[in-house]
Amino acid sequence: MKARFIVTVIICFLLLPISVIANETSPVDRLDQLSDEALQMVKLHRYEDAKKLLDYFSEQFVSVTGKEISFTADELRILTISHDEAVQATANATMNHDEKINRVTKFRLVMDAITSPYQPLWTEMESPIMTVFSEVKEAAYTGDKQQFHSTLNSFLSLYDMIYPSIKINVDREQIQRLDAKIDFIDKYRPQVLTESASQMELEALEADLQLLFDEMTEDEADPSLWWVIISTGSIIILTLSYVGWRKYKGDKEKEKSLSRRQKD
Repeated sequence: MKARFIVTVIICFLLLPISVIANETSPVDRLDQLSDEALQMVKLHRYEDAKKLLDYFSEQFVSVTGKEISFTADELRILTISHDEAVQATANATMNHDEKINRVTKFRLVMDAITSPYQPLWTEMESPIMTVFSEVKEAAYTGDKQQFHSTLNSFLSLYDMIYPSIKINVDREQIQRLDAKIDFIDKYRPQVLTESASQMELEALEADLQLLFDEMTEDEADPSLWWVIISTGSIIILTLSYVGWRKYKGDKEKEKSLSRRQKD
């Protein structure tokens, strides 16, 4: 009973700092929340509210950049471009709802890619992207021209949505390989529809896309989290060992005491 109490106290003590940190919202986390709130407003057709949130994001971004948050030049460029596109989308009365969502989603994914290097949100697009690409392949192999163009355009639209985020989390060489294959398939559509050699590019691109998602969705826990887990587990094991040793020593003392009484 005493051992269980000691272990509980130690666990609570170790997790206390983590809980305190979790309750404190950092400036960059707040910016991430604002990007998500703006997207939710767009989904609800509340475009004016979304624009206000995006404008507020810009104000907060300027106030903390260089002071509390450090971004790379590429991150700043990509984030600025996607933010501008999102603002323009919410202010454009003629743009359709789906396109507004796509633009603001792109910005939302970029912000998350910066703040969440481990399994960022854009990796959740794996299923729709790979499904549409499978339809592109099927249409190419069957020679269905209309379906091929339609599904390829859908794929390009989805890929464009996550492309800025990919540029943040993925190395440049891997992106260049993807770009080369996608550009070839898009530029030489007639050949991809009719030539088996060109259709091999579809297979190669599919493999590269799958590798991209597989690498990003591997179980890559934050190293600091592993340190906490290992430290906590080690302390618990040591505590249990110490308590067990104390109990063993106490039992031995009782046996010795009982033995002396019996002799007396």
